[in-house]
Amino acid sequence: MRIGVFLASCLMVSAVTAMAQDRPLAFVGARIIRVDGDEIPQGTLVVEKGKITAIGPDEHVPIPLGANKIDVAGRVIMPGLVDTHSHIGGSGSLGGADGSGPIQPGVRIYDSINVLDSGFKRAAAGGLTTLNIMPGSGHLISGQTIYVKLRLAHPKPKKIDDFFIADAGGAPLGGLKMANGTNSMHEPPFPGTRGKSAFLVREQYIKAREYQDKVARAAGDAAKLPPRDLNLEALVESLQGKRIIHHHTHRHDDIITVLRLAQEFGLKVVLHHVSDGWKVADEIAKARVACSVIVIDSPGGKLEARDSSFKTGGVLEKAGVLTAFHTDDWITDSRLFRRSAALAVRAGMSREAALKALTISGAKMLGLEDRIGSLTPGKDADFTILDADPLSVYAKTLETWVEGVKVFDRTDPTDYLYAIGGYGAGHDQAPYLCCFENADTGAAK
Repeated sequence: MRIGVFLASCLMVSAVTAMAQDRPLAFVGARIIRVDGDEIPQGTLVVEKGKITAIGPDEHVPIPLGANKIDVAGRVIMPGLVDTHSHIGGSGSLGGADGSGPIQPGVRIYDSINVLDSGFKRAAAGGLTTLNIMPGSGHLISGQTIYVKLRLAHPKPKKIDDFFIADAGGAPLGGLKMANGTNSMHEPPFPGTRGKSAFLVREQYIKAREYQDKVARAAGDAAKLPPRDLNLEALVESLQGKRIIHHHTHRHDDIITVLRLAQEFGLKVVLHHVSDGWKVADEIAKARVACSVIVIDSPGGKLEARDSSFKTGGVLEKAGVLTAFHTDDWITDSRLFRRSAALAVRAGMSREAALKALTISGAKMLGLEDRIGSLTPGKDADFTILDADPLSVYAKTLETWVEGVKVFDRTDPTDYLYAIGGYGAGHDQAPYLCCFENADTGAAK
């Protein structure tokens, strides 16, 4: 009988998901945090065909004829969270470049992601809707990142093509992962010093400029084109501003080195981690470079990150730096992403900037602000529903929606397991039914 009830509940969730795709949805009575405007104490959000079509106070928003009206009184709706730096899907140290050399920009994380990895469900349980999935940071250039949406609704996605955000030509959008500091300093052929690291990067970008010039001079004549080089092609895309560089860096001198190289080659750079960012905030602001900050709430880690501070977000904000947060999942569990903003506010960052750092600021760093990051008519219907203020330690993610489709529901036993279980409970293998139901409450263990 329990199995029958469980299967019936799954069918009901599937039916609601299908209906959400076919009919307009009107979420009524919620406290709405738009991010790009004032909060609405009691408002309505209308979603049609995967897009936000209307938002405002309840009395000002007409509900479309035939819409499915959903009462969310007492709840909070905010934009889906944007994680600018994640390693979900098995993409960390094994996902990108290998040990054959320190610079491998032609490698694509696109070819290394397991979309059945449980990390995607954990991320949705944390209210995340968009991720920048990265290779690891053990190389000066470890490969191309990929921007994905957590499209987890039925039927279950089977390949990365179901997730990635496409450009106008249908190709996956993404950036280029770079790193400096101790991560990429090893025995030859890797550099052993910071100076050699910078030299190797400069050397490759000079080669990329030369390659770019040769291609331009060929003017489409195949006989004049240089031999195709996938590594240099990726670097040329960075020189052209088509591929944003997501640069792992911690120490203040390493940060300045990145700014120097970015200026020399005209690169679009986002600085990631920036443990010492609070020391050189004015220099970062002067260079007009954005920062994606990781907030670590316990001691430990590498020596070059020893001066990491909760105050970094606030210092960067006051200096005028576009600032976002990231998980670096597993470093920060995706389910705890909102806590990064709360800790930053506690250390001096404004509430407004902290909420933007979870949403629209990250969207800007990915070049996706016209589609995601705020509850704005015309943007993708990516949002999360909470039972309390997003900066409260007590707040729980109740639902997560991507492009107008529910991808996480805390009342569903399977989703609940991913929301509260540990590493084993939310791992790739599904639990046995005998361990799946709590006889007293009907909730998953």
